[in-house]
Amino acid sequence: MSHTVLVQWTITPQIAPRPWLACNRCRTTRPFATSGKTRLNANGRRLDAWLIYRCSSCDSTWNRPIFERRHVSDIDQATLHALQNNDGGWIEKVAFDIDGLRRDAGRIEEFAEVRLQKTILKAAVEPAQHLEIALNLEMKTMLRTERLLSMELGLSRKRIAMLEQAGRISTAPSGTNALRRPVKDEMRVTIDLASEADRNAILSRAGP
Repeated sequence: MSHTVLVQWTITPQIAPRPWLACNRCRTTRPFATSGKTRLNANGRRLDAWLIYRCSSCDSTWNRPIFERRHVSDIDQATLHALQNNDGGWIEKVAFDIDGLRRDAGRIEEFAEVRLQKTILKAAVEPAQHLEIALNLEMKTMLRTERLLSMELGLSRKRIAMLEQAGRISTAPSGTNALRRPVKDEMRVTIDLASEADRNAILSRAGP
């Protein structure tokens, strides 16, 4: 019988990354934030699409290319429908596409704020001794794994480091400094709590 509590944390970033761009009106570099609106232009059977960003200071705009001169037959219907209707969910995914944004702008500002949903996937046979956390990342975030564990489990970073040094925290996939890197989708964190006097409190904070 298992003495491991298995939980899933679904992580949703809250603030889209912002490009820093030269603003013609401000005459300096400013952060631009997504407006949540797209622009779609047609030239015959070819379409151009952009996500509109606005300067944080003067409200001037920057059009981030989504695609250019794309033949309408090469655009899937879901994408076309989202662009024609300014679909909020679809636009959010584009806004959080940090890799795509880096291709269009040099300096990017990222944020660590997230929303977290916790679900118990498997309860343990008492007494519970291990905690396994399955991380489900809806979009990329710069939030580091150790900071996430510290915030949600009430553990100091020093204590997390001590548990890691003792071999009582492991990650899958593993890697050098995995806890000090941003959270990855489908990552798993396992913590051996057998010797921790406050393990029940930690297990309680891990769940909903």
